[in-house]
Amino acid sequence: MEPRVIADRREFSLRGFFLQWEWMLVVLFVAINVMNVNLSEFYWDFDNLRDATMGFLDKAFIVLPMVFIIILGDIDISVGSIVALSSVIMADLYNHGVPMPLAMAICLAVGALCGYINGLLIVKFKELSAVIVTLSTMIIYRGVAYILLKDQAAGKFPEWFGFLGWDYVAGVPFILIVFAVFAVAFGYLLHRTTFGRRVYAMGSNPTASRFSGVRTDRIKIVVFTLAGLMAAVAALFLTSRMGSTRPNIAAGYELDVIAMVVLGGVSTAGGKGRMAGAILAVFLIGYLRYGLGLVNVSAQTMLVIIGLLLIFAVMIPKLRLGRAIRR
Repeated sequence: MEPRVIADRREFSLRGFFLQWEWMLVVLFVAINVMNVNLSEFYWDFDNLRDATMGFLDKAFIVLPMVFIIILGDIDISVGSIVALSSVIMADLYNHGVPMPLAMAICLAVGALCGYINGLLIVKFKELSAVIVTLSTMIIYRGVAYILLKDQAAGKFPEWFGFLGWDYVAGVPFILIVFAVFAVAFGYLLHRTTFGRRVYAMGSNPTASRFSGVRTDRIKIVVFTLAGLMAAVAALFLTSRMGSTRPNIAAGYELDVIAMVVLGGVSTAGGKGRMAGAILAVFLIGYLRYGLGLVNVSAQTMLVIIGLLLIFAVMIPKLRLGRAIRR
């Protein structure tokens, strides 16, 4: 009797490789660039394309942990409010005499604390969904920001602080370099570590993961804390770029971030998705907005186009699954 061999991974298939969702995003990205080139003669300029990244990469920092959250089958709609609260506290502390480096460190700590509170509430009150919990904290965090500053703006930061949002290192925007470092780190954490494998397992079957000895509560708290921390990182770059802050900054960020993750092929049902797809979606939506902005397309029209892209992103996998079932 021949011994039975069970493969621990799928055999490589060239057809399967090129049918991955990330290749569809590459095709969309090329199509969008071709469209933008035809819409505006000013689009295809290296300096403009390089500098355009400064306008949308602050959101990209939040996309990285949001991939983990959605793979878990959860969601966090408080990230925009965490950006605002972290930024407001940093500015308020600096205007009251706290050294800027210390105020920046406190900004990061505030973001991580907000994320930790989200995760703790979600694991302690399992009867409440992550949507309800983070909707509540979204209102609370934004409300605290308004209590601190009301409708006023705070700024007058030191001149060197503008380096984060506007300066270059060897001709490359500093924000792009920092994002690349974080993207590699989060991608490695998701795809090459035990922690990442456990995140996928929890998204696929949380009950089986818990009975298999995975510390599901701890992993959720860590992931939501990372989301809060990266929202604070986004607050640093956004505040640096704006030169001041208000309690209403980053309004709607949570929707843009979730749109990028979903367009990147991460399943809202949990357990599926890759970091590469989400990163591609960041640049796809970012350059789509930039190109349409050059020809004065209204923000409402951009929302419609991005909404259609999201519907497309959700429909294609369903159509492929239905075809496979029929076969």
